[in-house]
Amino acid sequence: MKLKKIISIVSVVLISALVVYGFILIGQIFADNTKFAEKEVYVHIPTDANYDDVKKIIAPYVANIDRFQMVADKMSYPQNLSPGRYLFTKGMNSYDLVKTLRRNVPVNLAFNNQERIENLAGRVGSQIEADSLSLLTSFKDSVFLKENEFNEDNVLAVFIPNTYEIYWNTTAEKFRDKMIKEYRKFWNKERVAKAKEQGLTPVEATILASIVHKESVKKDERPRIAGVYLNRLRLGMPLQADPTVIFAIKKKSNDFDQVIKRVFYNDLTMASPYNTYMNTGLPPGPIAMPDITALEAVLNPEKNDFIYFCASVDRFGYHEFASTLAEHNKNAKKYSDWINSQGVKR
Repeated sequence: MKLKKIISIVSVVLISALVVYGFILIGQIFADNTKFAEKEVYVHIPTDANYDDVKKIIAPYVANIDRFQMVADKMSYPQNLSPGRYLFTKGMNSYDLVKTLRRNVPVNLAFNNQERIENLAGRVGSQIEADSLSLLTSFKDSVFLKENEFNEDNVLAVFIPNTYEIYWNTTAEKFRDKMIKEYRKFWNKERVAKAKEQGLTPVEATILASIVHKESVKKDERPRIAGVYLNRLRLGMPLQADPTVIFAIKKKSNDFDQVIKRVFYNDLTMASPYNTYMNTGLPPGPIAMPDITALEAVLNPEKNDFIYFCASVDRFGYHEFASTLAEHNKNAKKYSDWINSQGVKR
C-alpha cells in the first residue's frame, strides 16, 4: 500500500510538472517575441545564408532569440531555411516568425525613365538581391544578345517599363529571362503589325519612341510628334532630333549626369552615330527607356503633313508644328529669342 501511495504521489508530481512545463512551453511558443516599433518590417535572407546568418539578421527584430531558436528547432527550420524577403509584423510569436520565414514575399519591382542600360541595372539592383554589376553582365551577355537578336546598343529595348511582381532573391539571369518573356508578351501580333505599318521593327519602333519620349512630356502631343518623325523617315530626311544630340554629347563625355537645356550649332556637327542631324535614319539604339504612351504613339501616330516643330513659348511643354520651312523658321526664331532672353547658356 505504501509503495502504491508513493507511486501515485510521484505520478501526480510528474504529471503536474509536465503540465507546468507544457504551459511554459506553450507560453514560449505563443508569446509576443518581437521588439520593433513599426507595424511591420521586411527582413532579407541572402542566398547561401546559413542558420547562424539568419539568427544574426533577425536578431534586431526578435525579443528573445533563444525562444525563437527553440521553436525553430522543433519545426525543423534550420534544415529547411531558404533565401528571400519576409514580412514580420509587430506582436508575432515565435511560431508565427518561423512560419513567416517560410513564406517568401515578392517585390513589386518598378522601373522607368532609365537613360542607359547601366542606369537600369542600378535601378533594378536597388530592389532585388542581384547587384548592378551582375545584372549588367547578364544584360550584355553575348549569347543572350545573339539568341534574341539584340546588341549592346539596343538591348535597352528589351525592358518594358512597368511594375513586376518578382522574388527578391531572383538571380540576374532569371530576371533578364523574365524580361525577355515580358518583351515578347508586349510585342504581340497586333503591335508587331502596327509597327510594320509604319515601316518599323519592334526595336526600331522602340528607338523612335525613345526620341518621342524625350521630345515631350505631354502624352497627348506624342502621337503628333511621332507622325512628324515618321514623315521625315518616309521622305529620307534626317530626323534632326535635339534629344539624340544631347545623348551623343553625354555619351562622348561619359557624363550622363549633366543637364543640357540647349543645343548649339556646333553640337549639330559632332561625329556620332546618335547625331541625327549628321546621319539619316534612326540612331543605333534607344536614347532612353520610352514609356508605354511613347511606344503607343509610334504605333498609333497622328496622320499629318507636318515636317517641322519646335518648342512653344505660348504653351510651355508643348510645341509649334509647321509644314513649311518658312513657317518653321518663324516659330524657331520666336523660341530662340525667348530662350536668349532667359539667359539659358547650356
